[in-house]
Order: sequence, then C-alpha cells, then structure tokens
Amino acid sequence: MSSSRQHPFGHGRLAYVQVPALDVRASAAFYHEMFGWQTRPGLTASSPSHLSFTDATGDMIGAFVTGRAIASEAGVILYIYVHGLDATLEKMVAAGSTVVKPPYEEGDLWVALLRDPAGNTIGIWQFAPR
Repeated sequence: MSSSRQHPFGHGRLAYVQVPALDVRASAAFYHEMFGWQTRPGLTASSPSHLSFTDATGDMIGAFVTGRAIASEAGVILYIYVHGLDATLEKMVAAGSTVVKPPYEEGDLWVALLRDPAGNTIGIWQFAPR
C-alpha cells in the first residue's frame, strides 16, 4: 500500500526542534512574548511534560519538553532572528533572562547570548546596525 502523503519540508531542512523546559507552559509563555511563537494542540498538548509550538514564521515546529538536560553549556544553540536586538535584549532581561554574552559584532551581524526561563542558552541576532 503506497502513501500519497506530500513531504511538508524540503530534504535536509531543519524542521523540528525540542526545547528543554522545566515548566512547558512557562517556556511557551516566554517564547510567545519574546518572539511570537504559538502553542498548538497536538497529541500530547495537555501533557505537563510536552507542549507543541510553531515559531513566528509558521515554518518551524517543535515542542517544549521536560525530562531533557537543559542546554546551558556550549553545544547546539538556537539563534533566533529579531527586529531590534537591543530592545529585545532589554525585554528578555526584564522577563528574567540572564545575559551570557552581551551584544557583539560577528561579521555583518549583531549577536547576543542569553538564558531562557529553563536556563537554556539561546542566541538572538540581527544584521549589524550601521
């Protein structure tokens, strides 16, 4: 029996990510407030250990999950594009984020590293102000 299901993403495209959380609802609220991410119903949407999300573009899906090691050390880091790095940084700090690395230039980019509510290190970036 063959499936006629279409591929929703191109081969090799990053399409799904699980973000470690201590409290999936607190993480969801933070990412919604900071970046416009939306939670969405899923098979386990009512679970206290798994909450599905879609990013602000609608192109990246994933879930906030408990039971995973918090990504506070160097390793894979999610970098989220923002409009107004300095304003976003201030908003994140006001919401309880801690700055891991203050804004710095990297080529023609303006980048900063912070911790989310669970303690994961995440990056924010924009094209460098000139």
